[in-house]
Amino acid sequence: MVLFFTSNAVNPPAIIYMGKDKEENEDLIRYGWPQDVWFHVDKLSSAHVYLRLPETIESWENIPQELLVDCAQLVKANSIEGNKKDNLTIIYTPWDNLKKTGDMAVGQVAFHQNNRASTLLTLGLNFGLIHVVHIPERVNAIVNRLNKTKVVREVDYEQERIDRIKAESAIRKAAALEKKKADAELARQREAEKAARSYDNLFTNMEYEDEEDENGEPKERKTGTQLEEDFM
Repeated sequence: MVLFFTSNAVNPPAIIYMGKDKEENEDLIRYGWPQDVWFHVDKLSSAHVYLRLPETIESWENIPQELLVDCAQLVKANSIEGNKKDNLTIIYTPWDNLKKTGDMAVGQVAFHQNNRASTLLTLGLNFGLIHVVHIPERVNAIVNRLNKTKVVREVDYEQERIDRIKAESAIRKAAALEKKKADAELARQREAEKAARSYDNLFTNMEYEDEEDENGEPKERKTGTQLEEDFM
């Protein structure tokens, strides 16, 4: 069973979810989505909480602070030891940075890259794949708000994976088709402009270029369009 929560800290609302137990966490680790972000209490046992980034948030590094706090408070509330402590550190990283090997215990994870952004911030850098959120204390108003949105349901992970891949493929195909149409229209416009310039040059370079005005100065060259109007 998977527990789903809705955070209205952003608009449109964001989905936060976690496994009911550590066995369920194994499937969450395996079937996570590229846009999922994993949260956990640092150095303590806690639930594995995931944020599914809405399309309006371009990168996991740009999660609004209010949404980060919602995720962090939910993690703290679902840590037996962490829920009793103040001044907790919550770590978070993209789902695809999670590492699982066969010798690990159920629910245990490691990281492909274990560098923390917080250790680099003093240098003005932010390249770490593990970020942190500091939670001074539990905020019941946030936890209660999220718990009121809780939905518990069975998940067909394989079917959801297939549906996601199909949807993403359809989006890519639609974008490619729009680009193809735009490129074709741009090429058509350029050909039309090229033809118009050739048409103007055809008349400009005719014998009229040697004519003089009443002061003996060369007459201003007319464009092909102007000459065509003279003939009408």
